[in-house]
Amino acid sequence: MTEQTQRTRVAIIGGGPAGSLLSHLLHRQGVENVVLERRSRAYVLSRIRAGVLEHGSVETLVAAGLGERVQSEGYVHDGVFLAFGGRRVRVDFADLTSRSVTIYGQTEVQHDLYDALDERAGRIVFEAEDVALHGVDGDRPAVTYTADGQDHRLEAEWIVGCDGYHGPSRGVIPGDVLRTYERVYPFGWLGILSETPPVSEELIYANHERGFALCSMRNEHLSRYYVQCSLEDAPDDWSDDRFWDELTTRLPDEVGDQLVTGPSIEKSIAPLRSFVAEPMRYGRLLLAGDAAHIVPPTGAKGLNLAISDVVYLARALGEFAANGSTTGLDSYSRTALDRVWKAVRFSWWMTTLMHRFPDQDGFDRRLQQAELSLLESSREARASLATNYVGLPI
Repeated sequence: MTEQTQRTRVAIIGGGPAGSLLSHLLHRQGVENVVLERRSRAYVLSRIRAGVLEHGSVETLVAAGLGERVQSEGYVHDGVFLAFGGRRVRVDFADLTSRSVTIYGQTEVQHDLYDALDERAGRIVFEAEDVALHGVDGDRPAVTYTADGQDHRLEAEWIVGCDGYHGPSRGVIPGDVLRTYERVYPFGWLGILSETPPVSEELIYANHERGFALCSMRNEHLSRYYVQCSLEDAPDDWSDDRFWDELTTRLPDEVGDQLVTGPSIEKSIAPLRSFVAEPMRYGRLLLAGDAAHIVPPTGAKGLNLAISDVVYLARALGEFAANGSTTGLDSYSRTALDRVWKAVRFSWWMTTLMHRFPDQDGFDRRLQQAELSLLESSREARASLATNYVGLPI
């Protein structure tokens, strides 16, 4: 079989939010790029993911000409509630930071990105199989892949791995160069979608002796709820009635009494982990998003970290294309990891604050209660939470 060879300036592996946003930002700077996506377009658009956009993420999308729907259809939230001890404490983002977050599903962000790609006739290859990276430690890297029964070779100046934790990109970094850090949490989140009105106009994070719970939403008619569960559980172990009973138990009475229940339309269990790979650049390979880092969803940082990575990368690659400067590319890993680790810290803190751990003793529980009491009584403590939640500067 004859191999077809193409050339581009930037080869992007992964057509999810990170890869397609990077492609869009590079196109706006006149930087040629090609995106390779392992899955079909329909599959990518069917994935249910995070729905909280930081203030800076919304600014990025608006500045990139992608803000029409997020501004008209997204739900701006000026705070969140922490529930514990049968009561709620509101963390007022607007008052504490003069910023907000926006509830807008990752699926909707992906739709906007693919629509923009269609409008500009961007180059994306869906169902690219057997993707392999070559020569990333030299100045002429390449990617080989198979699509439509044909072997292809894509030569580029830079390769960007936006291909998630299980993608091939990170694996080409030599073991004596790559350092990884991981924390696996001993529980999961059982999540459901239901066509019911949200119980609250703002998210509720609940700490209860039976475990964590979260009340979220996708829109005014579609709610997203979670309860902490065992990793040994399966979704089929949880009937809808069992889920609603457990969620109601973990919420303050004033909230539980208002909860509208109904049949679940999607139910799944997600494990929680923290993971960071360093460095995020090796030779002509650059990592972004889940290829380099994963955070538990407690802090709502996963998609937002991918966006900040891409902003740094687009700036640096645009600079290289314009004048050959590698200043931004040389500092990319350091700059991105500084923000990543701060988000990892915040997500870890939120997770340890709000969940029950199997080995948690009375001392640990009292520390949780003291921390929650401090948040209730101290404006400065709430300001720290709010500053991190709405997002550090990109």
